[in-house]
Amino acid sequence: MPLTLAQICLNGEVAPNARKRKQLTDYPRPSVAVDTAVLTVADGQLCVGLLTDPRTGNHRLPGTFLHEGETLADAVRRSLREKAGIEGVEPVQLHVFDAPDRDGRGWVLSVAHLAVVRPDALELLTAAPVPAARDLDFDHDVIVGLAVERLRADYAELPDPAGLLPEHFTMTELRGVHEAIDGNRLQPDTFRRRMLARLRETDEAQRGAVGKPATLFRRRAVHEDH
Repeated sequence: MPLTLAQICLNGEVAPNARKRKQLTDYPRPSVAVDTAVLTVADGQLCVGLLTDPRTGNHRLPGTFLHEGETLADAVRRSLREKAGIEGVEPVQLHVFDAPDRDGRGWVLSVAHLAVVRPDALELLTAAPVPAARDLDFDHDVIVGLAVERLRADYAELPDPAGLLPEHFTMTELRGVHEAIDGNRLQPDTFRRRMLARLRETDEAQRGAVGKPATLFRRRAVHEDH
């Protein structure tokens, strides 16, 4: 039954039987971690960067625990810098994994992120083709799946939004990256029509290839869409 005002206040003082207001320290608190699916396209395949646990030989995504006074994005950047030698990325937050038993070490919440890099950035990570990245530690298989879904959605209409290609590229190179991410062959004419509105032709052409030099394109800047 709720306490009455008379029970709570006696001559301006808190009654002895009034409930004591709980403090934050009265509640159990989980550890908070970040885990990041680092995706790239290497040798025509969508790959994820993995670390190997030296004690068990199991594979996992790079991650770390959140430090006091640190944002989640900063924790991701620190993790990638210290464990993978990757800098200058903008992580995308995907999902919070909160199953109480997800980590055998204790109660740990993990905030999953996605980072997309060029393949030469994976020097300290093993680039594993996504279909082969299975039986990872914790719930990292699910994180990889979510990251791939998000990347495919980003690439569905926009030309290489993560910048996996150089500034200038051919339509064939662009389609190759999109096919690797989509996991399917894309019809060249349909793909070209869909992408052209987001591209600008340059005054350059690809040199050194057999046959007619291919036109080089660049992504349209945001202000060019208006």
